[in-house]
Amino acid sequence: MNVSQAVVKRILELCNERNLSINALSIISGITQSTVNDIVNGTTYNTGIATIKKLCDGLEISIREFFDSDLFSDLEQEVK
Repeated sequence: MNVSQAVVKRILELCNERNLSINALSIISGITQSTVNDIVNGTTYNTGIATIKKLCDGLEISIREFFDSDLFSDLEQEVK
């Protein structure tokens, strides 16, 4: 799994834990729904840290908590 796929899975995991739709996440995060959809659908491959921070703010978690997941433990090498 690469980092983009892990970010998508983590967003979906957090939404599922909180019973939030992608639309609800976009509203509480102040990010347009199209941007969140692009991230989740894999259209955007390099989600910026500022965007992830806004998502975390909406979810009321820290960036550390976002990345504190086994999903980020064994990522593929990005530079080959």
